[in-house]
Amino acid sequence: MGAGPEYLLDNGLAAAVRPEDRRPSVTNVRHVIEPTAEVATAFELHALVSDQVRHTIAEGGFPLVLSGNCNTAAIGAMAGAGPEDLGIVWFDAHGEFNTPETTTTGFIDGMGLAIAVGHCWKAMAKGVPGFSAVPEANVVMAWVRELDGAELERLDVSGVAVVGARLIEKQGLQALGVALDDLSTRVGRVYVHVDLDVLDAEKVGKANEFAAEGGPDAEELRAALGMVRERFEVAAAGMASYDPAFDADRRVLRAAIASASALTNPTSPLASNGLER
Repeated sequence: MGAGPEYLLDNGLAAAVRPEDRRPSVTNVRHVIEPTAEVATAFELHALVSDQVRHTIAEGGFPLVLSGNCNTAAIGAMAGAGPEDLGIVWFDAHGEFNTPETTTTGFIDGMGLAIAVGHCWKAMAKGVPGFSAVPEANVVMAWVRELDGAELERLDVSGVAVVGARLIEKQGLQALGVALDDLSTRVGRVYVHVDLDVLDAEKVGKANEFAAEGGPDAEELRAALGMVRERFEVAAAGMASYDPAFDADRRVLRAAIASASALTNPTSPLASNGLER
């Protein structure tokens, strides 16, 4: 998945997000502290992304963070966007709601949303410039369908609005609209997170080895992103978890490009685009 950001940029995404034919600026964010350590390096990257996102916004641009994993895109972008009036709309097949106490794999990328709402790694998160946990009630999660037992229990007792794949299958995008309308009564800005394995592995293709059936097709995801933009200022966005090795026919690539365009097209009031990877 670490190969995803560069592959996306080199195969059409950069051209798709050009506002008024202006070339987007691209900044590569790489860790500098050695030796690497999973947790320490992850939070180093969060801090570096936060700085770049803050700079992009200050320059009048729109930050779209392309990342191999969810944590770097989400925590860094949220922190850089600032906590004022900020909510989260999270598109993902997986819950990303484990903590070090509940995980059975030790996979820190399975904790991204839990970190975002302040449930774990609190001391490390304090070192990310601008980071402030988002209240659970200000989070909408869409099309989630792959949860382990502890994660499901934690989400059930949380204030997160979970608009799961089964609910959308029964009620259509209206179910998402209800949750977004409710969120709009509390916040005006959102960080939008798109883990590309939210896409249906059968209808679209596998974004990575963790992809599952039951999600949206490309047009449904694009429509859902449009619903978000109709209701909120998108302060920053993240796109994560694309492994081109699983996308031989490039259907996921095309869906990713369409999604990025839906988030950043020239109808946005923002003047220019900045991309971090």
